Amino acid sequence: MKWHIPDCYWHSRSCGVFPSHEAVCVLNTNSVAATVNMTLYFEDRDKIGGYSVVVEPERTLHIRLDKLVSKDGVAIPQDTPYAMLIECDHEIAVQYTRVDTSQPAMALMTTMV
Repeated sequence: MKWHIPDCYWHSRSCGVFPSHEAVCVLNTNSVAATVNMTLYFEDRDKIGGYSVVVEPERTLHIRLDKLVSKDGVAIPQDTPYAMLIECDHEIAVQYTRVDTSQPAMALMTTMV
């Protein structure tokens, strides 16, 4: 299974108590664990892979992208537009959310993919 999220962006600036961040929320309704792999694509550099998580059977997992690092220890860059390819070995539900607190009026954007 594959999902594409073409409009990702993690702003480095935050106002107030809530940090700007992104999240990928996954729902695994299967009776087996699901391995989720993520690859990032950029306008001006090579792709970065190696982001992987396991979602246990009949569970949900909220993956905070500001806390995620690849198997090589690479964090997702801030202030950089990117796209994400999500691949999973089982059918799951995927939701992408961006919280932008770079200005006093916080913005929230979410979409099912």
